Amino acid sequence: MPLPSPSGVLCCGNIVFDILVNAVDTFAWGATTWVDSIGQSIGGNGANTTFTLARLGVPAGLIGPAGNDTAGERMIALLKDAGADISRIERLEEQTATTVALVRSDGARAFLHRPGVSSMAFENPASFDEVSDNYSHFHMANVFALPKLRRTAVETLRNALDRGMTTSLDTGWDAKGEWLNVAGPLLPHLDVLFVNEDEARHLSGASEPESAARFFLDRGTAAVVVKLGERGCYAESADFSFHAPSFEVNAIDTTGAGDCFTAGFLASLHYGVGPEDAARFANAVGALNVQSLGSVAGIQSAGGERTFPSGDPVTTRRRPFL
Repeated sequence: MPLPSPSGVLCCGNIVFDILVNAVDTFAWGATTWVDSIGQSIGGNGANTTFTLARLGVPAGLIGPAGNDTAGERMIALLKDAGADISRIERLEEQTATTVALVRSDGARAFLHRPGVSSMAFENPASFDEVSDNYSHFHMANVFALPKLRRTAVETLRNALDRGMTTSLDTGWDAKGEWLNVAGPLLPHLDVLFVNEDEARHLSGASEPESAARFFLDRGTAAVVVKLGERGCYAESADFSFHAPSFEVNAIDTTGAGDCFTAGFLASLHYGVGPEDAARFANAVGALNVQSLGSVAGIQSAGGERTFPSGDPVTTRRRPFL
């Protein structure tokens, strides 16, 4: 089965106001720790993926919740400025989800998270009856980040398929430990599954990406992409299996890199690129983003074309040339 070639991507997921603290290598309770910077950024898997798709020139929209507060207004404005369709963002009488990210000097990070509106959204499955024909692909970004979506995700995917859309899922991390109980029923409804190495291990029990990919394929997913961080990615379907190496860059902050990778892969499919080049470009987009502090800061600040030391370019705001 070939990978989908979406005319546009409608995402579903969370919107988070990120507060970024850099660099935090050590700290002590009851003491003051001096840091290099404290900044603000758009965040949340749904918002990050949608933002990056729009910056890569793909028609992209988001179904997700934001609070009726200043943080919600700002996150929506950033998405709109990136070119994303914000018409299906739901404003709720609760605070916008907020994360404080503590970033270590080597790029590793830890998070403090208040879910806010994320706890209220998706009580009912998403409907696609009035979705524009501009969107032929539906992407679910982190089913575990939205408590009620855990229970409505299957029907949401079925609704998208009934609308004739192709589908993908980026699982995210399950802080509640439900893992396959939630994600398992979704697998037969997916054209592409995106999962990082740790998530793949928790879901499948397999220690190697190849074995994890086959676990998901055996349960009905058409194609699997395992994100391996600095080692690139591994992708497999009935038609292909390959490893795509990463780009060597100076990582400042890996927050949002997985979302940017996924957006880069989906953007490549939008432009009719084959799976190996799509993986290569996705690695490039992720590598571009980790060189800046913030979930999508490397994408947000990258106008036009950037070239890596290897000579490989990555382009934003217009078609990516691979």
